[in-house]
Parts: sequence; C-alpha cells; structure tokens
Amino acid sequence: MRRHPFVCLSLFALAALAHAATPAPDQSDEIAALRAEVAELRAMVETLQASIAPQSPPGQAAVTTVEPPPPAPAPPPVAAASPTSNYFNPSISMIGNFLAVGGHNPIENRPAADLRESELGLSAVVDPYARGDFFLSYGEEGVEVEEGFISFNRLPWDLLSKVGRMRASFGTINTLHLHTLPWPDSPISTVNLLGGEEGWVSTGVSVAKIIPLPADVFSELTVQVFRGDSEGLFTTSDRSDLAYNGHYRVFKDLSDATNLDLGLSYGQGPNGVEPNSQTRLTGLNGTLRWKPLRTAQYLAVTTRGEWIRSRREQLGGTETADGGFLSAEYQFARRWSAGARIEASDRADDASLDDDGQALLLTFSPSEFSQLRGELRRRDYAEGTTAYEFLMQLQFAIGAHGAHPF
Repeated sequence: MRRHPFVCLSLFALAALAHAATPAPDQSDEIAALRAEVAELRAMVETLQASIAPQSPPGQAAVTTVEPPPPAPAPPPVAAASPTSNYFNPSISMIGNFLAVGGHNPIENRPAADLRESELGLSAVVDPYARGDFFLSYGEEGVEVEEGFISFNRLPWDLLSKVGRMRASFGTINTLHLHTLPWPDSPISTVNLLGGEEGWVSTGVSVAKIIPLPADVFSELTVQVFRGDSEGLFTTSDRSDLAYNGHYRVFKDLSDATNLDLGLSYGQGPNGVEPNSQTRLTGLNGTLRWKPLRTAQYLAVTTRGEWIRSRREQLGGTETADGGFLSAEYQFARRWSAGARIEASDRADDASLDDDGQALLLTFSPSEFSQLRGELRRRDYAEGTTAYEFLMQLQFAIGAHGAHPF
C-alpha cells in the first residue's frame, strides 16, 4: 500500500518513541506515561490512514494499489519523414522510347532499331509564385533541351505565363512530346508544314488567360512570342526578327461521358528566303472523346482531326500548302486499344508535291508505366514511291513524370 508522507513521518515518530521507551529499573512511571502517549499517537495515525485511503463501494473489499515497476528506458526516437522534406527537391523521371522499323522506305530511311528518345524530366516548385519544368531529350546522336521553362501562376488578372524553351501552342499535336503521341510517328502534316517530326519548338514568352463563357464552356487564349528561328520552319539573321503564335481553345462537356475540344491557331515568322519574307500558318483542330464513367477503364473512343495551311513567301511568289489528318482510337479492353489514321499534306516549299498515307495501330498497355504499340502504315510520296512499313514502339517510364496538356 502506498503510504502518505504524513503517515510515514508519524510511524517514524512512533518508532523513535518506542526506542526511547526501553525499560529501565528507575523509570517505570515515565515508561508507563510514554506508553500511554504512544497508544494515543497510534490511534491518531490509524485515524489519519482511514481518512486518506480511497473509499470502497459497500460490500466490496478495498483494492490495494500496487505500484508498477518503473518503465524501461525508451529507445532513441526515430525522426519521422516530414511531408515537406522533399519540397525543394525536384521530381525526377526518365522515359524511354524505343522504335523498331521493318519494311522499305527510301524517303524516310529510319534505322532498323533505335532508342529514339530518352526523356529526362525535372520538375519542382521554385517558390510560392513559380514552378520550373525541364525536359532533356537524349538520343543516340546527342542531347538537347526539348523544353525548359519557368511558369508564373500568380500574376494579375489570373494570367499564366511561361518563360523559356517550349512547344508552340499551335493545334494539339504540336504541343505533345513524342512519347505522348497516340502513334509511334508524327503525321505527315506536322512533318511537311511545321518543320519536321519535332514540330515547332522555340524559346520565348507565353501568356495565357482563361476566358469563361456561358453554359459551362471553358475557353483559353494563348499568345506567344519566340525568337525567329525554329529548325525546318523559321530562320532569322537579325535578333529583331521574331516569331508569333496565337491559339484560342474552347472545351465543352457534352455529357457525363462525352466532351468536345476545338482550337484555332495562327502563327508567323521569318523564313530566311529574303530579308523580309515570312511564313504564315493557320490551323484548325478538334478532338471528340467518349469515355463512359462506369466502364472508363475498359471502354473509350477518341477521334482527332487537324488541318494546317502554310503560306510561305519565297522567290517567285507565295506558296500555299495544306495538310491534315483524321484519326480514331478505340479502347476495347482494359489494356488493349486499336486505332487508324488517314493523312495527306502538300510540301511547304512546293505545294505541287503531295504526300499521303494510311495507318492501322494496336496498343497494349501492361500498366500506366509501360506501353507496347505496333503500327502498319502505307505512305505514297510525291516522288512516286509507295512505302509499306511496320513500326514497333516500346515505351516505359521511371519516376514521377508530370502530366502533359490534356
């Protein structure tokens, strides 16, 4: 039983008095008096003990509290991972894009096997007002900055600005990296009218503004100013020669399962043929998606279309070339989808030369991090050559890769 400090002191006093009360021959009267005092003190102590002890319910024995042994010393604490411990460390990812090609094509003579691209992505928040995204493209022939820009998303009037190297917001296909295309190759219209497979990529400033419309319609206006050079598309000899692009996008949910995305683009820049010669681009694009909510993992249909017109000022006048494609992808199982594409395009520097083609695709996606795609395509070139090829693409992702434009 745990004793109150006052009780302990009282017992100590009783012990001292008892020791002092040892019998002696000549102190019998004093001893008797001391014994009487000890008896009174003992009675007082018992009374105090009864008042201090906890009261037990009637009919229940008093519970004696046993003091537990002292706990063993705790091991040194292990520091828990803070949710902000990686706040300033960039998210790092690597995406591999392997392409194997079979068949014969003297116009586009691709190698039989090629690690077409290894994209290293670095993304992180710079501060509460900005974010940085860099994508380095490693190929078998070298490395280049595919995109590298800083985004400011807390500007006045709800503007979104990007500064750096980026893809021009021209249409929808030009904004996509190679590994996010729905096919292993780029459409003929991109190759012939936007400078090649990579499309229009340059360094400059982009400003975008969301413009609300009635009936829950999303719209966005993007204006971009680039330096006046882009491989295969624009060429400049003076730093004051700039390229410009404007894109207006409208997005609408037609139902819970269907949405429509439309876009209008206009761009221009110096082409280097003469000191003041320009290339002007106009584009229309549309995407219709159907993805029912209950079977979203197993069933979906996406159709795309894009038309581009190029007006190139050159010796002898202005060359006007048109091109475009129509495509569809049908997801018929959780990991399987099939698709088709038809395409045709004039060549920007000589509109009398026309290329066209058709393609059939089958895609297997084991998970969100890998994809195996096969494409059987036919292309008829202006030179009179018809090429039949089979393209096999394997893609895989390592690490956390940021989302691309929808």
